[in-house]
Amino acid sequence: MPQFDDFEIKMLDVLQRDGRKPVSELAQEIGLSTTPCARRFEALQDAGVIKGFAAVISRRAVGLTVEVFIQVRLVSHSDGSPEKFIAAVQRMDEVSSCWTMTGDHDFLLHVMVPSVDELNAFVMHRLMRLDGVRDVHTQLVLQNIKGPGHVPLAHLRK
Repeated sequence: MPQFDDFEIKMLDVLQRDGRKPVSELAQEIGLSTTPCARRFEALQDAGVIKGFAAVISRRAVGLTVEVFIQVRLVSHSDGSPEKFIAAVQRMDEVSSCWTMTGDHDFLLHVMVPSVDELNAFVMHRLMRLDGVRDVHTQLVLQNIKGPGHVPLAHLRK
């Protein structure tokens, strides 16, 4: 596991809460002067620890009122189905995240659509019709309690 000092851990924690914070303010908040803070910031970016910055958009504000998690099971893993499925999912704008999983299902999709009718069309006419898909299990999100999440950092302070 990579080693991080207290300044870098504080920097990562602050940036997860406010990625637009100017380096001068970041330096002051973590207890460094601006130049060493800027160097550490650049080093964390170069090392791939900080992957980028993005706006957090409210799905409801842009009309995506239905949020679901969909578990997908494939018929086979030996006929190229996983690779075909992954390629298809990467082209589906409705899928915001996709993970391979252990257990009864092979993939977990996080999907957002404008309506239940759109969800039905997505599942029945697109997802279920992909070659190699055996079955899907859909779970409707009633309320998002916490998330999208931050990356926990407490284990770095040991």
